[in-house]
Amino acid sequence: MVKVKVTMDPRAMRELANAPIKALEVVANGKEQSILTEIANAQVVPKQTGELERSAWVDKTGLKKGQVKIVYDTPYARRLYWHPEYNFRRDKNANAQGLWLEAWQKEQKGWIRKTFEKLVKKFGGGFIK
Repeated sequence: MVKVKVTMDPRAMRELANAPIKALEVVANGKEQSILTEIANAQVVPKQTGELERSAWVDKTGLKKGQVKIVYDTPYARRLYWHPEYNFRRDKNANAQGLWLEAWQKEQKGWIRKTFEKLVKKFGGGFIK
């Protein structure tokens, strides 16, 4: 008969449980590696005055459930987004188009996943390899 005694480190368990939430928050709204920065760098948002691009923010109300939303908060954002047939000017944002988040998502080729995985490892306290 073999007896095994397992002792769990509560601090380590908290770190492991919180790592994905911290990683999602940083990916969504971090200073260097954020979704909003990457979208702006891709130049896919239609731009005339820049107000639409500046209005973007990350709604983190679902963060504890592992969900965040990207919101463009101008009266005309919805109209521009859902009408890719519009002839968007491209002198300020070379790839400006409707449905810009879908276009960006296709182009980013796993950036979110790779960045998220790297941050989960970082915030996991060295327990995740």
